[in-house]
Amino acid sequence: VREYAETLPLSTYAVYGGVSINPQMMRLRRGVDLLVATPGRLLDLFRQNAVKFNQVQTLVLDEADRMLDLGFAEELQSVYAALPRKRQTLLFSATFSDQIRMLAGLALNDPLSIEVSPRNATATSVKQWLVPVDKKRKADLFCHLLRKQRWKQVLVFAKTRNGVDQLVERLLAEGVNADGIHGDRPQATRQRALDSFKAREVQVLVATDVAARGLDIDDLPLVVNLDLPIVAEDYVHRIGRTGRAGNKGEAISLVCADEVQLLAAIEVLTRQTLPRHEEPDFIPEHRVPMTDASGQVIKKPKKPKKPKENSAKRGLGRWMDSSEAGSAEPAVKAVRKVPSFNSGPRKRKP
Repeated sequence: VREYAETLPLSTYAVYGGVSINPQMMRLRRGVDLLVATPGRLLDLFRQNAVKFNQVQTLVLDEADRMLDLGFAEELQSVYAALPRKRQTLLFSATFSDQIRMLAGLALNDPLSIEVSPRNATATSVKQWLVPVDKKRKADLFCHLLRKQRWKQVLVFAKTRNGVDQLVERLLAEGVNADGIHGDRPQATRQRALDSFKAREVQVLVATDVAARGLDIDDLPLVVNLDLPIVAEDYVHRIGRTGRAGNKGEAISLVCADEVQLLAAIEVLTRQTLPRHEEPDFIPEHRVPMTDASGQVIKKPKKPKKPKENSAKRGLGRWMDSSEAGSAEPAVKAVRKVPSFNSGPRKRKP
């Protein structure tokens, strides 16, 4: 925002949590034309009378689908209550589910919808594919591909904070310059890791979905999903970190059998079936069922069982002529053993 407003007669400022609130309060005393804020810190400043909303003309919610999620609903209601009733409200997002549209309808009066691309579409500049692998071998496969493909810069998404830390630790032990971003790390630490990655001082940046939105990294060539996201829309945001501003990019997902339903949901959302490439040394023991963009999980047909041969015919086979094999009935019928109904104890053979 500061760069966009550089030649305009507007003052801009950003406030967010994870850092001291006092410098932000001091700066806001001078007033500001355009304030960029996270909902939690904005409410903190409002409750301490460091910011007033009576002159607000426009409210913009970026990443509106996440902002209107249940986790932010209560904070946003508090923001709405403090804002002037007469204002313009704008909602922006790369993905917009029907549920979010319904919630947006409650927050807007006579809304106008503008779409510049099909809903939940992925950029055509990003080549997408997946590699099936067993869950326990995902880190091994990633390290193998990193060496084999000689990746220079890669952003990796893991599902959990623990998963981020474990992969970073593994990469550092193998001599790869890596760092991680997740919610447990202080804001200053996260920013340092991101700046080092942008400056190409860090080769591999591992992150949770905290980095799936809002990151603009020049010419990022590759995104790897170590784990598929639980929410399908987050896949669109993750791979949107590459292939930006007309550049080409690549997005690779390492998928295990446990994630087949998540994979199916992503393919339905993006209306495309992700091509598969198996890595010879990492073919999974637990096969990943085939999926398609219709949401179907296609199970492989079972191999038909071979019919058991008749034991009597098998025993007489060498005595029969080939011309008789199809028609002749065996002269000897198998004798069925009838169990003994002796009530006495069964004697064991020595």
